[in-house]
Amino acid sequence: MVGEDYTSVRHRQPGSTAHGTPEKNEMQKRSEAEKPFQNSSNGWVDVDHGITKKMQLIAEAEELKPAFMKEVDSHFTELVNRLIAKAVLLESSTATSTFPAATCSERDLHKTKGLRAPPEHGKLFTARRSLLDELFEVNHIRTIYHMFIALLILFILSTLVVDFIDEGRLVLEFDLLVFAFGKFPVVISTWLCMFLSTFILPYGLFLQWAQGHGCSSHRKIRSLLFGTLFMLFQTIGLGLGPTYVAVSYSLPPASRFVIILEQVRLIMKAYSFIRENVPRVLASAKEKSSTIPVPQVTQYLYFLFAPTLIYRDNYPRNPVIRWGYVATKFAQVIGSLFYAYYIFVRLCIPPFRNISQEPFNLRGLVLCIFNSILPGVLILFLVFFAFLHCWLNAFAEMLRFADRMFYKDWWNSTSYANYYRTWNVVVHDWLYYYAYRDFLWFFGKKFKAAAMLSVFAVSAAVHEYVLVVCFGYFYPVLFCLFMCFGMIFNFILNDRRKGPIWNVIMWTSLFLGQGVIICLYSQEWYAHQYCPLKNPTFLDYVKPRSWDCHIQI
Repeated sequence: MVGEDYTSVRHRQPGSTAHGTPEKNEMQKRSEAEKPFQNSSNGWVDVDHGITKKMQLIAEAEELKPAFMKEVDSHFTELVNRLIAKAVLLESSTATSTFPAATCSERDLHKTKGLRAPPEHGKLFTARRSLLDELFEVNHIRTIYHMFIALLILFILSTLVVDFIDEGRLVLEFDLLVFAFGKFPVVISTWLCMFLSTFILPYGLFLQWAQGHGCSSHRKIRSLLFGTLFMLFQTIGLGLGPTYVAVSYSLPPASRFVIILEQVRLIMKAYSFIRENVPRVLASAKEKSSTIPVPQVTQYLYFLFAPTLIYRDNYPRNPVIRWGYVATKFAQVIGSLFYAYYIFVRLCIPPFRNISQEPFNLRGLVLCIFNSILPGVLILFLVFFAFLHCWLNAFAEMLRFADRMFYKDWWNSTSYANYYRTWNVVVHDWLYYYAYRDFLWFFGKKFKAAAMLSVFAVSAAVHEYVLVVCFGYFYPVLFCLFMCFGMIFNFILNDRRKGPIWNVIMWTSLFLGQGVIICLYSQEWYAHQYCPLKNPTFLDYVKPRSWDCHIQI
């Protein structure tokens, strides 16, 4: 009996296995799956075979990654383009319902396409973060930021060690920063006068003009009068006044930079406020509306502090203020100032201090330019990071200003046209809407090249004006780089140039330009220090003094 039972059970085992429990089936599947990793002779796991299979899977994944990322990028770009197109259509439909003058036939609409657009057809503000804030969340990008911090630490150690060897003690005087930002009470008082006058006079002139424009019988004469008063304030009050203070008080370079840059900023903001609101009042008077579209004084005050040069009654706002973020950004600004201090102390002052002892020749100029590339590029990065990222984001956070696109990915530019559009979006928007587009509105769309040339000329002239006042001498290096090489590269390295090689060419020319700027302006600065003129003529003010300043020590 026992033998029969054993025999019957043994014969029933295949059938019972086939119809066994799910646990047994799972165990059988696992054993079959593990067979490729087992040795047929002794049952040990073949580790080499497993590693080989794993490496094959990783290689296949790496091969699929570029195609996957390209597909995601194309779909994302298409999605963003669709959203922008829908936003433009929605804005157009809103403008059509708001402005009765726009509800006309297709033929009339085609005719008026080139006319000056109302403010609602200008820049669209939307809530978005700054690009570096998003990139710093990636560990690989943040490591580059850490590398710059490590370089700052090395600059500090180098300066401390050299000063300890030379002086026998640690020198922590920061005399260059003290000199550069000297006479700062004059700067504060001048800024207060500029700000208060910009806050009171443009808004007051616009309010008086807007309230009496609809009922005036001499609208053109009245508008011309108020426009003349506004232009006099722009040229004399904001133009000549701060410049006179900077020159008459002999302010040092950094203090002059604060005054002149604020002067330019307030002039651009006052113009934007008038430019955006005058068409609204004219349209209201044409429609004989009973309400006058005058912004509230609080809206204008907010605009004066907001990190934008395009006026709107309202901007997208964040719900809360992150004060820790504000403190971090201001700390980074202060750190960038010390970074620039150590760059000048270690890389600029030592080679240029004795530059006037050497004769001015081509070999010395070439060596000077290439030796100035490293400090020039570092200063470029610091200006971008400290002002366009940290300073503007700090004020945007305090004001809950949500549109943080102060710059774009200019470092990926393959053309100078794209670089000019993405390096400083705040200034580019002002130049595009108020210089380029208004030029085309006035002269017609056939003069696009002339409009671009005029924008380049205005930008180059303003940049050169800032440097002339701040340094105290006329040496139009930056103006020539803007108008000559900048225009040439803008047409040669245009938007049709794609590919990595064009990005390399753009960076190479940018590095070389920074070297030229640092070299020539530093030479001229020390030439004015070592070779002052007692009775200079007009030609002495125009001719670079570094060309013939040679001292013997």
